[in-house]
Parts: sequence; structure tokens; C-alpha cells
Amino acid sequence: MFNRREFLKALGAGTSLLLWPSLAAADSPLGKRRLVVVLLRGALDGLAAVPCDSDPAYQRLRGSLASQEGVVAPRLDGTFSLHPSLAFCHRLYQAGDFAVVHACGLPYQGRSHFDAQECLENGTATPTGSRTGWLNRAVGSLGDTQGLGLTSSRPLLIRGPAPFATWSPSAHGTTQPSLAQRVAALYRQDPRLGPVFERALAMQQMAPTDIDSGGLLKDTLAAAAQFLAAADGPQIAMVEDDGWDTHARQNAVLSRKLEQLDGGLAALHGKLGERWQHTAVVVITEFGRTVAVNGTGGTDHGTASCILLAGGAIRGGRVHGQWPGLARLRDDRDLIAAQDTRAVLKGVLRDHLGLDLDPLAEQVFPDSRQVGPLAGLIG
Repeated sequence: MFNRREFLKALGAGTSLLLWPSLAAADSPLGKRRLVVVLLRGALDGLAAVPCDSDPAYQRLRGSLASQEGVVAPRLDGTFSLHPSLAFCHRLYQAGDFAVVHACGLPYQGRSHFDAQECLENGTATPTGSRTGWLNRAVGSLGDTQGLGLTSSRPLLIRGPAPFATWSPSAHGTTQPSLAQRVAALYRQDPRLGPVFERALAMQQMAPTDIDSGGLLKDTLAAAAQFLAAADGPQIAMVEDDGWDTHARQNAVLSRKLEQLDGGLAALHGKLGERWQHTAVVVITEFGRTVAVNGTGGTDHGTASCILLAGGAIRGGRVHGQWPGLARLRDDRDLIAAQDTRAVLKGVLRDHLGLDLDPLAEQVFPDSRQVGPLAGLIG
């Protein structure tokens, strides 16, 4: 089980990774530019993170999820607010270092976490479209560039032939959580599956790991900043976080999870120093959630969610893209995807890292020439 004190101790010892030849970044064409991809597994409710509370249908459709007594959501513009737990992100927004692209979705239209995550990570329209990740292929297309995954395993997003090292607390003296523990953490808030997994773990004399609580995300993003800030460090980093599947008690769960994300981005900002001005952070999730509340105070699997952008390289202080509104819903239950997630990722890779359209359409996101990069995200 991850121990925060051991994590921090290991992080101090693990700085020697920056000297490894596999992570050397000398003479990279990227220069000072850095990219951080944060993958939130479980499906972030974009309408909770960035509510469209000025939409006439919002209060009616969201029910108890729309009203939290005594809680004031900071405004972004005339249409959108930001969840109160994202207080640091709101300060970044006011400073022009935070932006939102709402109503983003994949070409995959199913409701399976696993299939949607496969599509999000392999960068294609189907779960079996590729056995390598789009972020690994982006590193390969850039050339003379290295990536680093701060993960306890090697997720599909970073798999492939391009140089992509991994670093995790488990590699430096702590114990990696088992698959059963990770699944238990993912479904801890599910009223039906949560107790089942807890009983199964108890029978194996295991305690559910605390991977989706405490300060692990903050510590991991702080570690990412330490690697990225070094002159000979990687240019691209990937971080993942579980526990975003809010089928029950969503207001309480998301308040905690978004506070952890906010603290993680604050740690990244603080540790990057001057590198922050040349950094783009992209926070993505596999799909959104239903607009209406379910019977257990949560939401079920949906379609469109939002992508959060942060960093000094981001054209912040605005909500980018088209907004479909809530007057019409997909299948009478989901926010409609007005932006292809790949268009957002292409826009960042093209305008921040300088990737040309041909490799973006053919190698990084195969068979996606019809999906143009979303302009105006960087600047």
C-alpha cells in the first residue's frame, strides 16, 4: 500500500533518474517547452467540474447535483462557472493560465470504461485500433525527445517504440497495489460493487489501497515537475489518477477528488518554477456522465465531458470550442459532444510542440484527417 512519507523519501532518492541516458534531453528541438498529460480514470462529470449554470435547463435537469447549500461556484464567463474545489485553477484562469474545452467526446459512443479508455489512449475510433499509445507515437514523431510516465504500471497511452521511461513510488521501495486493490478503489463509491470488492479483499486479508485519496496525486504531479524542470529531464510527462466513477454521493466524492486535482496542479505550478511559462497541461477523461442525477445521488456513464488546460503556454481565461447547450441531449440523457477529443489534443500538439498535420493525421491519430486541430488553445 502506498505510504505518503515513503513516497516523498523515494522522490528525493529518485532524482538520480534525471541523469539517466534514457532521459537525457540535450539539444532537443523542443527547447524549453513541456507537456503534461493527466488522465482521470472513471469518467469525470464535466457538468460538475465546469457547470453551465446559466443554462435555463441546468437546474431542472441536474436536480440535487446543481444545488449545494452555502457553496458559491466562481464564475468563468456568462455561461460557465468552476467547481468551488478548483480554487487554484480559478486563480490561474484569472491570470490567463487556465482554460476549458467543454463538450468533448470520442468517436467511440459506447459506455464501457475499459473500451473508452482504450480509445482515449490508443488515439483511434475503436478499442482495438492500435496496441500503442498516441502519446508514445507523438514522442516518436517529434524525434530526439523523451517521455516519462509517472505511473505504477505502463499504461497503453505511453506504450510503443518511442523512448518513454516510467517512474513510480513502487519502483523505489514501496509496494505496488494489486489489480484487485486498484479495482476496489475505482468502485469504492459504487453502492453495489463497492461492498463486493471490499469483502473480496477482506477474504484475502488485504486492505483497500488509498490510491485515490490523500496526497498521492499532488505528490505525483510534484514529482513530474521536478523531472520536467531539470535541463536534462524529459519534455513530456504522463500522470494518471483513479476514482472518478461517481455513481453515488457524487457531490461529496467530487469535492474531494477535484480538491486533490487542484492541489496537484498547484504543486506542479510551484515546483516547475520558470518552466511553467513554457508548459501545457492537458487533463482528460474517457467520457462524461448523465446530465440527470440517479437514485443514489450520483450520475451514470454518459458521453461528453470537458478537457481542462493549464500552464503558461495555454491561451487561458476562456472556455474554448462550441457549446451545444442542454436543450437537446444525446439519447435524452447525455451532453452532446461538440468537439472531438482528438481535435483538442491535435491543437495542443501542433501549436505547442510543433507537430505537423501529416504525422498528426497519419501516425499520432491514425485515419483522422477529417478531424482538424482545434486552434487558439496555445498562445
